[in-house]
Order: sequence, then structure tokens, then C-alpha cells
Amino acid sequence: MSGKIVYINLLFLGLSPLTFADTSIESPQELDALVVTSDKNRGLLDLDTPTEAGSRLGLSARENPASVAVADRELMQQIGARDLQDAANILPGINLASFPGRGAFVSYRGFTGSQVNQLFNGIPLAYSIAARPVDSWIYDRVEAVGGPSSFLYGASSVGGSLNYVTKTADRIDQELTGRLSYGRFDTTETSLGVNKELNEYNWIRFDYSQGNSNGYIDRNETRSDSMAFSWLSDLTTNLSHTLAVEYQEENVDSPYWGTPTLQPQSGTLQIDKRIRHNNYNVEDGVYKQRVRWLRSVTDYQFNDKTALRNTFYHYRAERDYQNLEGYRYTDSTNSVIERRSGYQQRHEQEMNGNRIELTHQGELFAQKSDWAVGFDFNTNHHTGFPTSSGTFDFINPYNYDPGSFAELGIGSLQEGRSNRVKMISVFAENRQGLTDRLSLISALRYDHIDFELVPSPGAEKSTSQWDTVSGRLGLVYALNEDISLYSQYSTSSEPPGGTLTTSSTTTINDFDISKGRQFEIGAKFNYWNNRGTSTIAAYHIVRKNFLVRDPNDSSRSIQVGQQTSKGLEFATSLQITTTLRADANVAFVNAEYDEYFEAGESYKGNMPSSIPKRLGNLWLIYQPLSDWQFGLGARHVTSVYADSANTQKLPAYTLYDAYARYRVSQHLDITLRGRNLSDKLYAYSGSSSQYYVGEPRSVELSLDLKY
Repeated sequence: MSGKIVYINLLFLGLSPLTFADTSIESPQELDALVVTSDKNRGLLDLDTPTEAGSRLGLSARENPASVAVADRELMQQIGARDLQDAANILPGINLASFPGRGAFVSYRGFTGSQVNQLFNGIPLAYSIAARPVDSWIYDRVEAVGGPSSFLYGASSVGGSLNYVTKTADRIDQELTGRLSYGRFDTTETSLGVNKELNEYNWIRFDYSQGNSNGYIDRNETRSDSMAFSWLSDLTTNLSHTLAVEYQEENVDSPYWGTPTLQPQSGTLQIDKRIRHNNYNVEDGVYKQRVRWLRSVTDYQFNDKTALRNTFYHYRAERDYQNLEGYRYTDSTNSVIERRSGYQQRHEQEMNGNRIELTHQGELFAQKSDWAVGFDFNTNHHTGFPTSSGTFDFINPYNYDPGSFAELGIGSLQEGRSNRVKMISVFAENRQGLTDRLSLISALRYDHIDFELVPSPGAEKSTSQWDTVSGRLGLVYALNEDISLYSQYSTSSEPPGGTLTTSSTTTINDFDISKGRQFEIGAKFNYWNNRGTSTIAAYHIVRKNFLVRDPNDSSRSIQVGQQTSKGLEFATSLQITTTLRADANVAFVNAEYDEYFEAGESYKGNMPSSIPKRLGNLWLIYQPLSDWQFGLGARHVTSVYADSANTQKLPAYTLYDAYARYRVSQHLDITLRGRNLSDKLYAYSGSSSQYYVGEPRSVELSLDLKY
């Protein structure tokens, strides 16, 4: 294949001409012997491979003046990531949980929810439920950028950004992969992936995965289907096009909405262990979602230094709910549970947009000067169809009839609030060499937001507009070939209420944009004769002017909220011996409200809920023989507050996983994996009245094939 076609391939992957040069001088890796399912392994940290994470310039993690981490396909397979939640939680400082109604609820650098941007292939959906974790099989990697990154992805992201990147067709003759697995609770996975060359100008890729489980909670059967198809064409030696289509469908019977916490509800919250597996939803509860993506990506290489990419994207999702979601004990005897909060809902969301980006590798003042400029326009429309009821019944926690949804007496669906958000964005990014060792990285983004809200069909439409500017300025200094130091100042912008796609008139009114800013310093380095790689970062983030309840009138909001977060993150990957490797990370967070009101009370100085002060991951990978590999992993999450008053906590927990993998042949691996080996009873999220019980001990056996 010609050099030009290879060059186009780099552009399709989001790598600049500078990236190609960097790849050619990448230092040799010493960890190849540890891989059973791949020809490469860089452990948890890879500082020198260019990535799309955190920049449009194709910078490597070492060149980026920010905390950037990637869980690639090899790492996801090593830890046994079943969905994007598992993959994200191996990255430094991230605590992500999922549940039917709230999608993927993430904590990162002291911030939660809509304050952490979650994207698919660099496209933000501005809706937390849209980020519900799906099967990891169709995804290539998860990228994380710590702190404000509005300059890259647009509004929000004061705490950071997570980007989920799908597998797409590659220029290889043929690749066939598959997986079959079976585990406790009748959990099964059947997956297939094919990458095929049609001719010297066309390649296609198809990935499909189906998962089924009876669930570790009673009456909680799930089925998920995920599909991704892409077609890559070299139209000329300078022009290529990729068509990518993804479809996901999920059906959950009688979804689990949590377990009631024992009264009195103060201090560390607990549940009755006897009801660990109980499901208090109605017998015929339902959660369903259908999601489709379409992307058309065109790459044109003008010359050796300049390239253009155009991305058209379409997203459509429908989600249906029919559940009884609230449960609590009526008094301190903990003998009766009140069931309430019956909901029947339908959510419809559609997003269409187009992004165009121009990259140029140049020179200024006799130093390298690389540019990326672009324009993005999109329309995001969300409509809800809600109905609900109050208290349903009172039951014995141990002996009860789940009942049916029809008994709740909820009427038919009625169209409710309809939100439409239009955004026009212009952005630019530059890396300017100041000396051979010192680089200045800068970025600037302007967003114009038009918002339309119709409270109900036929009601008067309300409109609002905002203009935001965000950016970053960073320095990277290569002390030598092994050590780089960096500092960065970055800002973020956040619409009133956090998520415009579901905002109401009470969270919009005449409120202005909330602002965030971060100062970060850090280092990225190799050590012990390049057997180890580490990153360390310290940051200080301030989020200002977000909405809080008026202490004198709880029915209205005022824009005076302020929160500060300070923290330290450390990650390392070390080849201890020729057969033993360790991957580890730890994060320390100190977040508090500087100005915050709730229910007429001031919580100044309190820590926001759902944020762990410390969390860490450790994996030991041991390969005594070429055909055998063993892994032992641990994850620790400290207790988190369940309320703003800081009177209630969810308990801390530590989970242990392990696996043994045997290579039967060059085409087949067999893996036995155990999760939560100590059978720890823990809550991965929750509130004062009920929390979500994590998965108990489980074992699974999987077969991985590759041709």
C-alpha cells in the first residue's frame, strides 16, 4: 500500500502529521511477554503513543499539559470489563455507577453528574441517561481528561470528560474475533467481530454482542444487543470516507431501583442483609432503550502538513419506563416498607450535527507550530412523556406480593416538556515550540447556545440565549528524555441547571452561565531504566455561580453557589520482574461547598454527596509461562456522603478480582475469572432512604477466539 494511503489512515484515526513523526521514534516496549491476547502491552500507562484524548493535535499523554488516561482494548480485556462502567473505573480518580433511571452517574475530581462530560466518539449528548453503560465489546477504548475541558468538547465538564470510542474498520486484510462466556446468575455473552478487506480501496468492520443475565437481584432479568458496522473507503490517494452505524437495545424486566436503608437513617447507612437480593419493584416493571448512531467521516489530505476532516453525526434514542421506584421503612422497627413513586415515562431524544476540523503542522519563529481549527453546529431535541403516582402500598419486607403496574392506577402517557438546544461552536488549538524542550499549548472555544422550551403541548414557548468562551493555557517542559513537567490553566462553562435537554423554566429564567476554572501542575516520567512509567498531578478547581435554592424561598433558585475541589492523582505501571507487572493508581480529593443552600439551610464547608475522598486501583499481572497468565486486582473506594448535611454516609468498600488465562493455541484463550472474591456487601451509589447493592461474588468462564 502506498505511503499516501497509510497517511490517510492516520488522519482517519485522528492523528496529525506530527503524530506520524512521533510514532516513528517511540521507544521499544519491554512488556510483550505479558500478553496472551495481543501482540502489544503497555500496561495501564502509555505516555508516548499519540491519542485523541485531551487535544485535537494528536498529542501523546507526555506532550499534553493535562491528566490524560486511556483504557484501551487490551486493558479492558485484561480487567474483564463487561461494559463501559468497568472500563472507566480502572482510570485514575473515576468512580462511575449505573442504574436504570440515571444512566452513568460519575464522580471525577470532586464533581458529579452533568459536571462531568460524557461523550461518544467526541460527541456530547448533554444528558446523563444517554451515557448509560453498554456492552464494551463494540468499543475500542475509553479516554479520560481531568478537569475543565470545555475548550475541547463544549459546555460543562468542570470535573473532567469521559470519551467512549467505538471500533471502526481498519486497513487490514482480515481479522475475526469472538467470545463466549458463562457466569453466575446465568450471565452469558456471545460476541463476534469481523474486519474484512473487500478490495484494495474498501474495508468493512462488523461487531455484534448479546448479553443475558437473570441478575443478582430477584426478578431482574436483562438482555442487551449491541451492533456496530463501519465501511472505510479510499476514494482517492488523498480522500477517504468512513460510514459508521451503531445500534443498541436493552430490555430489563422488573428493574432494580435500590434497597431501603435501616432506620434511624444517620451515620453510616446499612441495609438488612436478609433482603440483599430482594426486588421491591412491581412484577411487570420495565426499562427499555433503543439507541442508534450514524456518523459520516470524510478525511482529505491537502499535502504533507495540512488535513481536513468533516464529521456528520445523527443520534436517536427512545427509552421506556414502567416502574415502582421508591421504598423506605416507615419507622425504627424496620418491619414495614412503604412503596411509592410509580412512574410511567417515555423519553425521546434526537441529535443532528456537523463538525469540520482543519489541522496544520507548521513552523513559527524557527520552532514547530501546530494548529487545529474548527466549526461545529448541532441541534439536540428531547421530549418527555411522564405520568406518575404517589404512595402505592405498605408491605412486609420478607413476605410480600410485588403486584402489577396496572394496580398503580396510572393513566396513559401524555406528552410533557419538550426542550430544543441549538449550539454553534468555533474552536482553535495550538502547540507552539518555545525552545527545543519547552512548548506552549493553548486553546480557545466560543459557543453560542439557543434554547427553546415548551412546557406542554400548546403551551407558550420560552426561549433563552447564551454566549460562552472557554480555553486553556499550558506549558510542557521536557527535563530530559524520561521526565516532562507541565502546568495548565483551563476554564469551563456550564448552562443553568446543568443539562439543558431536561431543564425546566425554574432552572432557566434569566440565569447566566456558570463558570469553572482549574490550575493544575504535574509530571510524567519513566524510571528504573524505563521499567516503570508514572504520572502525578495536583489540581485546584473552583466552580462558581451555579443554582441553589433560595434560603428564604425554597420554591425559587438563586445563582450564588460556589464549590472548591483540590486533589492529587498518581498512577504507575512497573515491570517488577520479567514475569510480574504492577499497574496502580490512587486519587485524593478534598471538595467542599463555599456557598450552598438546601431546604433553607446553609451547608458552607460541607462536602458534596457521592464523592469519595480517596479511591484506588491495583492490578498484579503474573506470567510464569508463555501460555499461562494470572491476574489479581483490588479496588478501594472510601465512604461517601449521602446527603448535603453530611450526616449520612454510604460505607467504604474494597473489592478483589482475579483471573487465570490459558492459551490453548494461537487462536484460542480460556479465562476463568472471579469478581468480588470476598463477597463484600457494599453500596455503589444511593441516597438517605435507599441504596444500590453491588454485585456479590461471581465466577465466569470465557473463551476468546482470534483469527
